[in-house]
Amino acid sequence: MADAARIHADLPVVDGHNDLPYRTRYEPTEDPHTDFPRLLAGGVGLQFWSVFVPAWDKTPFATTLAQIDLVEDMTARSPTMTALAGSAAEAEAIRRSGRVAGMLGAEGGHCIEGSLANLRALADRGVRYMTLTHGSTIDWADSATDEPRHGGLSGFGRGVVAEMNELGMLVDISHVAPSTMRQALEASDAPVVATHSNALALTAHPRNLPDDVLDGIAASGGVACATFVPAFLVPATAALALDMFEQDRRLRAEFGPDQEAEFLAARKEKLAELDIDRGSVTDVADHIEHMARVAGVDHVGIGSDFDGVEALPDGLEDVSCYSAITAELLARGWPEGDVRKVLGDNWRRVLAAVER
Repeated sequence: MADAARIHADLPVVDGHNDLPYRTRYEPTEDPHTDFPRLLAGGVGLQFWSVFVPAWDKTPFATTLAQIDLVEDMTARSPTMTALAGSAAEAEAIRRSGRVAGMLGAEGGHCIEGSLANLRALADRGVRYMTLTHGSTIDWADSATDEPRHGGLSGFGRGVVAEMNELGMLVDISHVAPSTMRQALEASDAPVVATHSNALALTAHPRNLPDDVLDGIAASGGVACATFVPAFLVPATAALALDMFEQDRRLRAEFGPDQEAEFLAARKEKLAELDIDRGSVTDVADHIEHMARVAGVDHVGIGSDFDGVEALPDGLEDVSCYSAITAELLARGWPEGDVRKVLGDNWRRVLAAVER
């Protein structure tokens, strides 16, 4: 831990996925996993804020814009601790000033409502990546946790990938079906990322990445980001959670269009009834090590999903805890340089490459 503390004194951790904006919008009375003092304590130099909107939202593009407004307002309230970055270079400068840089990621292609003009509008507002689907299959891409309709990507879906390449927006293949993953890798001329997924070989949940997809991410020059979600981390928990997205869809149907907070409360009540293995930092390190063996250490990162889940692994309870991963990898004999790659340097390289 002493070595980890030394490294984190100047390590700009990059976290690929945090759902604080969604929690702030719909669960403002909850105790979040995230705040700026704890981000700084955790050594976070760049945080990607998910501007997530549920697939059942009736106006997902407008709500996504409202989520961007929320992040901008959240950032403006804490100018001594954070600022939004428009580029990798700006993120570096913000970190050097002692603050946390923020960037935006849209989670689920339903948010563009089938419009490339809307995609371009999100890029103009600073969105740096888009996850092609969330938990539900959409009109142009199959999700990992819903019935497939397209065999992966439709023709329009391939056009979305091409437009994202032109815009310098990262293509994110977390949440998508394996066929969609592979076709997105084929269609993209720029590095592809998985912002919050684990290794399928270790935990058999459809949200996780097969080894050939890890190879493909590496070949694209991208980064696959290990996540802290117990259902994607621990085999026994994954077995209990295989239909969790379908359960969410059924439960959500019991509430009106403006009752997201009520749905989340009911969902939390159901989750509280489950006795799950949350895993620990050692499980996260196991996934990181497998992903590094397959894809290479230059193509692995972190995407926590803090504030997007209720339960978290032991040792990773909030955003101040990233040094626990550093300490675990060091204890396993990892060179400091490789630890730095996984905790931030790989993300920084990919951002610069996509901008080019």
